[in-house]
Amino acid sequence: MILLALVGLAATARGDVAKGDACASNLSAVGKQIYAATVAANPTLQTLRDTVRSQARGMVMGGQISRDDAEANAIPAAECVRVRLQQQ
Repeated sequence: MILLALVGLAATARGDVAKGDACASNLSAVGKQIYAATVAANPTLQTLRDTVRSQARGMVMGGQISRDDAEANAIPAAECVRVRLQQQ
């Protein structure tokens, strides 16, 4: 019984991955890059802003995207990650 409860908690803790990924499918190519990098960094709702900023900054510093592209796409990507993280 306890094991089933723990499995249920783990399932709800994941948020809504499908909705987050569906949201991300509408992003620009740069937005998708920021989304993927942020998801891979495994943020929480509390660390989302700092994680997006860190990932986007790293991509700019690494020459993968321009600063203008990062600024234009960070918020839409963050919103999709937020959807992914939110509990149902």
